[in-house]
Amino acid sequence: MRTALLVAACCLGLAASGPRAAAGPPDPLEARLAALAAGARVAIGGDELISHLGVPRVYAATGGRLLWQEPERFAALLEVIRDAADDGLRPADYHLGALARFAAAAERGVDADLLATDAYLMLLYDLYLGKVDPVAIEPNWNLPVRPLREQQALEFVVRALERGEIRESVDRVRPTHWLYAYGRRALARYREIEQAGGWGELAKGPKLLPGASDARVPALRRRLATSGDFDGPDSDSPLYDEALVAAVRTFQRRHLLSADGEVGPPTLRELNVPVAARIDQLRINLERGRWVLHAIGDGDLLVVDIAGYGVRFLRNHQVIWRARAIVGQPYRQTPVFRAEIEDVVFNPTWTVPPGILAKDVLPGLQRGEDLLARKKLRVFDRSGVPVDPATLHWSDYNARNFPYVLRQDSGDDNSLGRVKINFPNPYLVYLHDTPTRSLFDRSQRTFSSGCIRLERPLELAELLLADPRWDGAAIRAAVESGKMRRVRLAQPVPVLLIYWTADADPEGHVIFKRDVYRRDPRLLRGLDGRFRFGTRARA
Repeated sequence: MRTALLVAACCLGLAASGPRAAAGPPDPLEARLAALAAGARVAIGGDELISHLGVPRVYAATGGRLLWQEPERFAALLEVIRDAADDGLRPADYHLGALARFAAAAERGVDADLLATDAYLMLLYDLYLGKVDPVAIEPNWNLPVRPLREQQALEFVVRALERGEIRESVDRVRPTHWLYAYGRRALARYREIEQAGGWGELAKGPKLLPGASDARVPALRRRLATSGDFDGPDSDSPLYDEALVAAVRTFQRRHLLSADGEVGPPTLRELNVPVAARIDQLRINLERGRWVLHAIGDGDLLVVDIAGYGVRFLRNHQVIWRARAIVGQPYRQTPVFRAEIEDVVFNPTWTVPPGILAKDVLPGLQRGEDLLARKKLRVFDRSGVPVDPATLHWSDYNARNFPYVLRQDSGDDNSLGRVKINFPNPYLVYLHDTPTRSLFDRSQRTFSSGCIRLERPLELAELLLADPRWDGAAIRAAVESGKMRRVRLAQPVPVLLIYWTADADPEGHVIFKRDVYRRDPRLLRGLDGRFRFGTRARA
């Protein structure tokens, strides 16, 4: 299911009748348009027209004339359809085979014109909105649809057709964010690698340590040269020398591995991912870019990169602060959604949330574990009155009928650390400090129950508050007081939690991340599946 926008918007404001009233024998164009508008299946040369409403209404708005008879315009359409591959889309989705056959014909006529209009609308739709409906992939999806008024959409399409601005119109609808442009360049580069033969698979063996001699080293050198991580001379030397170690460290950083220069199983696994899989990974994330990059405006924005275990603070599209993060375990995944940060809490208490109560705490207490003492949890009734846990029979309760609140006081051992950053949402997810700071040194950081544990959270609190009264010294004083204090932001700051398995680092190097939540395969199936408009606003 997808929310149609560009093409669907063109289809909602005009009458459903064909462009002209028939006089005499049925006009072929008019007959086909009437059949489309009535919902009939119309196939041309084996390709079915998809836009049952959009195609008739574009012709109605342009006076019922053929739109693609000029050779230059038709050639421009074929060119942008072929170039859709640079966006990770499939040119075959846009009638490329049939249109190419028409291009070679002396006359194209009605059938070619209809196919061309249908292809043009589909391509604009996918570049503007994305081919796959994010709601079908991300159940918590709540990002707004890209804004566009119906009449403006129709005027956009008609104006581009009348002026012959086919290439220009396609360029205008794709995301303009630098990350999308970088993804397109990276995709082109990896396709060149594939066309040149890709890279071979490195043989398994003992961990390769700096300074060692190993018969696999020449293959490793060529593998890293192919991906651009090693720029030294080719050699058959088996010595794992410092230049190659530095290249391995570069590769490890680009794949979010521990940059120790040792080629063990995790590094070998990433080295042996085929180039075709990396191409799909880039295509998948270009599609995610079509979903979300329009939401990154010129103001402040906090981005939680779930798959990259990181948080970035953006101002005017520039990253001004970044930190490592810990996200949800694969069976307690951090959701994808957008919200507004409203306040910061210093020295927060922690109330055990329903999910952890049901899955961890109550079962542990029923097994006789001394969780209350170990986690320093106190029991309160719903009125806030303390309850003696010795009087409770834990086996009488489950998460649905539990009438108490388990709370951890502020302090060094509090699960939320010394600061909590709130953004109201139905998933009870927030950003917070943590007393377990050693976990930030792990390369894979899926340890939480869904919330985001944050490195250097006091720095972020100062950026969010953006108030001279809450500079670093004032924040440290508030923390050192030990008292809980909630401070509202003068202006809410949007926060975007995204799942992104390929992007770029500050130097412009492509970064590949593990798909720890196994979300990429389903998106790839949709991206490679049959084209269809969304069901919420049919086209």
